[in-house]
Amino acid sequence: MSEGKLVGIVLVSHSAEVAASVAELAKRLAGGATAVPVAPAGGTADGGLGTSAELVSAAAASVDRGAGVAVLTDLGSAVLTVKALLAEGDELPDGTRLVDAPFVEGAVAAVVTSAAGADLDAVEAAAAEAYSYRKV
Repeated sequence: MSEGKLVGIVLVSHSAEVAASVAELAKRLAGGATAVPVAPAGGTADGGLGTSAELVSAAAASVDRGAGVAVLTDLGSAVLTVKALLAEGDELPDGTRLVDAPFVEGAVAAVVTSAAGADLDAVEAAAAEAYSYRKV
């Protein structure tokens, strides 16, 4: 981690309610990690279901503290939206990464790891490791 800066987390869902709820859950399960910059980017600008490039860009800008931004998505077109923004090159803060991780478990792992002061590589690895969490 660089000079006390924390990795920002953006949670992109087709639903504003889902994105906000997962953000709240992750912060609470991380012991109320209020210092971790977490932003939901859910739904469309008019409140419908879908994904908005503008909402994703704004969320990423809002959580950028200079240590990188980890973006987790729920479903296919959310992934495509983030990939398109990354390809454009100037729509997201430098150091923004699309993280391949399960949405809920990955979000919790990302927030917990960021709260511990880890760098973007460690936040990405922790979120991705959530794929191996067994439930039976």
